[in-house]
Amino acid sequence: MDNIYRPYLMRVTAIKDETPDVRTLRLEFQDEAVRQSFRFRTGQFGEYSVFGAGECVFCISSPETCTDYIECSFKLMGKVTTALRQVEVGDTIGFRGPYGNWFPLDELQGKNMVFAGGGIGMAPIRSVFQTCLDRREEFGDLLLINGARSVADLVYKAEMEEWAKREDVTVVKTVDPGGEDESWDGKVGFVPTVVEELAPSPENAVAITCGPPIMIKFMLPVLDRLGFQPEQIITTLENKMKCGLGKCGRCNIGGVYVCKDGPVFTAAQLAQLPADF
Repeated sequence: MDNIYRPYLMRVTAIKDETPDVRTLRLEFQDEAVRQSFRFRTGQFGEYSVFGAGECVFCISSPETCTDYIECSFKLMGKVTTALRQVEVGDTIGFRGPYGNWFPLDELQGKNMVFAGGGIGMAPIRSVFQTCLDRREEFGDLLLINGARSVADLVYKAEMEEWAKREDVTVVKTVDPGGEDESWDGKVGFVPTVVEELAPSPENAVAITCGPPIMIKFMLPVLDRLGFQPEQIITTLENKMKCGLGKCGRCNIGGVYVCKDGPVFTAAQLAQLPADF
C-alpha cells in the first residue's frame, strides 16, 4: 500500500462469544488478490478499526497455517472494542498489519513446548499452539495450561475440549481459587502455581507464556525454579502497543519499541529492559 495507515477492508464472516466480555471475529479480505498473497507469522499483531470509532491492537489469534482468513479475540474494554462488539456478520471493518516479530518456531523444532496462558492472554497462545498442532511432527511434547479468574472467564472452552481428546497433547485448565462452580472438573489455582505443581522438565524445552502482567511477574520466578533458563522462556508485550509502526512512541521501553522490536521477547531480553516496564 502507498499509505501505511490505510487499512485493508475485511468482511466479518463469523462471530463467537468466548466469555461474556471476550469475542472472537473471523475476518476475510474483501480483495481476493490480497487474500491470496497475505501471510503472517504466529505472534504478530494487527490494528483493527471500526470506521468512525477508531482502531486498536490485538494479536492475530488464528494459526499461521490458516490462509483463508484471520481471527482476532478481544476483551470489551473501551470505545473501539465496544464498537467491535456491535459489528455483525457481513459488516466491514479495517485491518492493518501484520506487524512485529513472531515466535521463532522454525528454531524450536524438536523442542518440548510448554504453553501457559491466562485470560485474554490465551489469544496469542492459541495461535502458536494451534500452529504447533498443525505442524505436529516438528515438535516434541506439547503441554497447554489455560487459566482464568472463573469458569465463566475461561476462553476457548470448545477448542480445549477438542484439543484434550488428542493423545499427543496434554491440556490442563484451571481457575483462580473461588472461581470454580459445582460442575468444574479442572484444577483450582493460579496459573503459576499450577505450572509449578505440574513441574514440566526444562530439558530440551521452551516455555511460552502470556497473560496479565501480574501473572507474568509470578510466572518467571516459577519457571526459574523449575530450571528454565531465560533464553527458554518466551512471552509477548502486546498490551504496550498503539500505532504499530514505531511512530507514536507509546510502546517504547528505554530504547526498545515493542511494536517493532517485539512484541515477542525472551525472558533474557526482558531482563535487559528498564525495571519499570
